[in-house]
Amino acid sequence: MKREETIDFNIKVVWHAISRMYNQEGQKERITATLGFVLLNINPKTGTRATKIAPVIGMETTSLSRMLKTMESDGLIYRRPDPEDGRAVRVFLTKEGKRKREISKKTVLHFNTKVLENVPQEKLNTFYEVVNTVKSLIESNIFEELHYETEPVN
Repeated sequence: MKREETIDFNIKVVWHAISRMYNQEGQKERITATLGFVLLNINPKTGTRATKIAPVIGMETTSLSRMLKTMESDGLIYRRPDPEDGRAVRVFLTKEGKRKREISKKTVLHFNTKVLENVPQEKLNTFYEVVNTVKSLIESNIFEELHYETEPVN
């Protein structure tokens, strides 16, 4: 099987292209693709628990902690204790964070509009079905039954 015929290769190539596209567009406002996704996952009115952000965007908590620290020093966010649970921390957007969140939102919506204009709804429905099946397979521990029989390396 050629690499171009594998599911993971195609997903990775497309994701890297999307990420590059967002990074190039975001460069105008010093917003990376990852920063934009974090901003989009912070509620602009009520803030968001820091522990809720990483799982939603598929980021490791240590990486998110570093990113939040940088975002705080860049004046995009601030943190406060969660009023419902004093042990938890909520992340809030500053005025500049809200501005950059709106830019990120506009960029994502523009990309989605362009895709929707060029891909029929029926194909999009199939795409969503396929990616949800792939995600379910991954979550079901698909390698559990895989056994490697290899020769010892000398």
